[in-house]
Amino acid sequence: MFFFLYLLGIVSSIVTVPDFKGAHMYENAPLELFLDVYLVCALVWLVPKSLRIGRWSMPLRLIVKVLIYLIIYPLYVIDTFCFVKFGSTINPSMLLLLGETNSNEAGEFLTSYVNTDILLSEVGIVLLVPLAHIICIIVQRYVKFNRRFRMPRLTLAACDAVVFGLLVWICIMGWQNKSLYIKTMSCNTIGEVEHSLAVSPRTEMYQPPMRLAFSIRSNQLIAKQLDRIKATTEKAYVDSCDFKSTNIVLIIGESFNKRHAQLYGYDKKNMPNQMRMKKQGFLIPLQDVVSPWNLTSYVFKHLMTTYCVGDENDWCDYPLFCQLFRKAGYDVTFITNQFLPQAKEPVWDFSGGFFLNDSTLSKAQFDHRNAKLHIFDEGLLDDYKYIMEQNGDSIRKARGRLTIFHLMGLHVNYRIRCPNSKKKWGANDYPNDMDMPVKRRKVMSDYDNAVWYNDSVVNQIVKRFKNEDAVIIYLPDHGEEVFGPGVRHFFGRMHDANINKRLADEEFRIPMWVYCTQKYIRKHRDVYKAIRKARNKRYMTDALSHMLIGLAGIHCPYYKPEYDLLSPQYNEQRPRLLKHSVDYDKLK
Repeated sequence: MFFFLYLLGIVSSIVTVPDFKGAHMYENAPLELFLDVYLVCALVWLVPKSLRIGRWSMPLRLIVKVLIYLIIYPLYVIDTFCFVKFGSTINPSMLLLLGETNSNEAGEFLTSYVNTDILLSEVGIVLLVPLAHIICIIVQRYVKFNRRFRMPRLTLAACDAVVFGLLVWICIMGWQNKSLYIKTMSCNTIGEVEHSLAVSPRTEMYQPPMRLAFSIRSNQLIAKQLDRIKATTEKAYVDSCDFKSTNIVLIIGESFNKRHAQLYGYDKKNMPNQMRMKKQGFLIPLQDVVSPWNLTSYVFKHLMTTYCVGDENDWCDYPLFCQLFRKAGYDVTFITNQFLPQAKEPVWDFSGGFFLNDSTLSKAQFDHRNAKLHIFDEGLLDDYKYIMEQNGDSIRKARGRLTIFHLMGLHVNYRIRCPNSKKKWGANDYPNDMDMPVKRRKVMSDYDNAVWYNDSVVNQIVKRFKNEDAVIIYLPDHGEEVFGPGVRHFFGRMHDANINKRLADEEFRIPMWVYCTQKYIRKHRDVYKAIRKARNKRYMTDALSHMLIGLAGIHCPYYKPEYDLLSPQYNEQRPRLLKHSVDYDKLK
C-alpha cells in the first residue's frame, strides 16, 4: 500500500507540472509525500485485521484499504484529467461548476471528453499505477513466494532508526508548508483565503487530496456569503427614479499605476486619446483618488455593492448596485474579460467573481452579459456589438442604460496585454534607467505598451457613445508596483507588506476620470459643473456606487449623499482607510 500510494503521488506531481518556462514540481513534494503516505499506512495498520460479530467475521482492515483505493485512485485520475483538458488541476471553480451541472450536461461532457485519446495522455500514465497495483495483487495471490527469510534484529533496528530519523527530518522540512495549509483552511471568508495565498510564503497544495479539501472549504465559504447577499437581494427595493442620466458607462481597468499615466504627467506619451479628450474639455481627470484594496476581488466587493468602508456589518449585507439600477428601470449590460465561470479560473478570480457569476445573482444584476474571454481587451468591443445586434431594440427602448466594461487592462503578465504589432517601446527607450538590467527595463516597456494599448481600447469604447447623451467613468481596480522609487527591483503588488506612503502611492493611488459627451454637457450643465468642481477632492472608490446612483437619480434607502462625490453633501473628510486599517491621508 505504501509503495503504490507513494508512486501515485510522485507520478501525479510530475505529470501535472504546467507547461510554461520555469514551471517545476514542488521541491519538497517527495519528502512531504513520504510522511503523508506513511501516516495513512500507519493509521490503516492500527485498524484491527478483522471484526468478529457473533459467528460472523469481517475483514475490517481489508475493507478500509479497499475504500481508500476506491477514493484515492479515481481522485488522482480526475485531477490529472482536469489538468489535461482544462489546463488546471482540481480547484474551487471546477467544484462550483460541477455543482451546477445537470445530468444532461454531464452526459454531453462524458461523450465529448472521455475517449480513447485520453488514455494516451498524462491520464494514461497515472492509470498505469492502479493497473500495476492490480497485477501485483494477482501475482501475490497465485504465485507462492519463499517467506522464510527473516531480517536480523540488529538490521531491523537500524532500519527503524533510519526511518524514524527520516520522518523527524521531513517533519522539520515540511512544517512550514503544512502550517500554512492549515492557516489557509482556517480562514473565515473567501477573501481571507485569497489574501493568504497572495502573501509570501504561501502553501503548496501539491497533491489532489489537499486541492480537493481546499476546494470544498472555499465553496463552503462562498456559500455563506452567497446566502447573505441573496437574502439582501430579496429585500432590496427602489422608491423611484428620475433617470437623471439616461446613459451611464462604467469602464473598470486593472492594475494601473498612476505614475505611468500621461494624463497625470508621465513623460511617455502612452495615453494620446485620453489626452485629446482632456484638451477638448470632455474628459475631467480626478486628481486625488485611492482604492480601498490592492486585491481585485476585495475591490469588486466594494465597487459592486453599496457598502463603504466604515459601514456596519460586511459587504454581502448591502445591495448590489446593478440590481438597484435594474429595479429602477435601467437596462444593465456587463461585459467582462476576467470574471466568467471557467474550469481553470484562479482563486482570486473565483473570489472576485462568484457573486457576479451565480445564476440567481447574475439575473438580478444584469440584462445582458458576454459569454467568453479574450486574449486582448478589444475582443470586448465585438461582444458589445453582438449584444447590441441581438438586443439593440429593447436596450434603446429602456428609459435608462448602464453599460459596464471590465477590462483585463494592465494585469500581470504585461507582455501579453498588448499585441506585438501595436507595441511602441522597448528596453532601450529608457535612457534614465540604464542602471537597471535590460530585463527590468523590458518589463517596464511592456507595462507602458499595455497602457498605450489600453488607451486605444478605452478610446474605442468612448467612440461608441460619443454621439449619445452619455456620461462615462473610468477607473482601475487598484495600482501596481512598476520598479518605482525605493523598489527598483520589484513589480507587482506587496500583499504582505506594511502600508507606507510609498507603497500606498504605487499600489492604492489610481487614475480616474469622468467623460461627458457634448449632448450630455448641453442637457446636464449642473452635473458637468459638479464634476469639474469635484476634480481635486479626496475620494476613495469604495463609494463609487453612490456616485452612480446619484447620477442616475435613483431614490432608495441605500443611497448616502455624503458618499456621492458629486453631491453638495459629499463628506471629503471621511477617512480613506486602506485595507480597512491605514488612513491614507495620515501617511507621510
